[in-house]
Amino acid sequence: MKVPLLDLKPQYAAIKDEIREAIDRVCDSQYFILGPEVADFERAVAEFCGTRCAVGMSSGTDALLAALMAIGVGPNDEVMTSSYSFFASAAVIVRLGARPVFVDIDPVSFNLDPEAAVSRITPRSRAIMPVHLFGRCADVAPMMEAAEAHGLVVIEDAAQALSAKDEAGRRAGALGQMGCFSFFPSKNLGGFGDGGMVTTDDEELAEMLRVLRMQGGAPKYEHKVVGGNFRLDALQAAVLRVKLKYLDGWSGGRRANADRYRALFEENGLLDQVRVPEDVPGHVYNQFVIRVPDRDRLREFMTEREIGTEIYYPIPLHLQESMSYLGYKEGDLPEAEAAARESLALPVYPELTEEQQRYVVGTIREFYG
Repeated sequence: MKVPLLDLKPQYAAIKDEIREAIDRVCDSQYFILGPEVADFERAVAEFCGTRCAVGMSSGTDALLAALMAIGVGPNDEVMTSSYSFFASAAVIVRLGARPVFVDIDPVSFNLDPEAAVSRITPRSRAIMPVHLFGRCADVAPMMEAAEAHGLVVIEDAAQALSAKDEAGRRAGALGQMGCFSFFPSKNLGGFGDGGMVTTDDEELAEMLRVLRMQGGAPKYEHKVVGGNFRLDALQAAVLRVKLKYLDGWSGGRRANADRYRALFEENGLLDQVRVPEDVPGHVYNQFVIRVPDRDRLREFMTEREIGTEIYYPIPLHLQESMSYLGYKEGDLPEAEAAARESLALPVYPELTEEQQRYVVGTIREFYG
């Protein structure tokens, strides 16, 4: 049996007519950059997340970059973030001449350890950037409390977590001063190319973000600040607005598959070898990531049996060659390093069948004998 890590074709087939209609609407308008499609999508995302404002961006990376630019992060500043994340979480800090301060993770949630983050605050700190990894909200409240006491800004890297909720039922993107999303096609809300969004309750920050995405020009051709080309395409906004109304249902499908995985691992007597994600109500399982011994050989075994997997992330950020100038060494962040050695993502997309899941878990049982 073949089980891909992700199969977007069933999702598209179910809403193909709506998608085509949205694309035709943009083509007929010949308005391809920003414009009414983007404005409508921004309003829809703001309402969905429970924020006053949402500002469309060209990618999740550019959303993070623009958020840092909006608060003036630059040389000699420090931004705390997780070492166990996609490279963009650190790269945007470095691009502005600031210093990423890598913080270890909680081994159960994979998210930034809030106490560790707060302990790293210095006079040079400007922001804390927790990552809602794999679709589970980080514990932002202690970071917000510390940020308010020290005059810092909390920017959520919510690239994998649109529709996720914290324990209080608040959506990702509404927990810090700004929330940054990615609409890369593999995300739980994925476009037909790159796209991103910044959410915020601060109208002044939102206006600065709008200026920054247009090269810093306001009005046109007058540049009091230097921005970038961070504009969201109308085609992406139109497609994403169609998909947004289905997102909670798709998230429910992912949660149901996560529940089934937990039951199957228990049924197959694998919980001594396999550590599975906790059952957390607000988790949307952009990825279903297990922790296992002998991870690399298990992955090879599963690949031979045509099961798609992925390693998120094999090298923690503090040990990346491009970050060596920061002076971190192996052993500095042990939980992030252990997660990098042990974690393996399994297929969890909403259209995954019970038969496919049983095959995945049965293959893992076969490997461990």
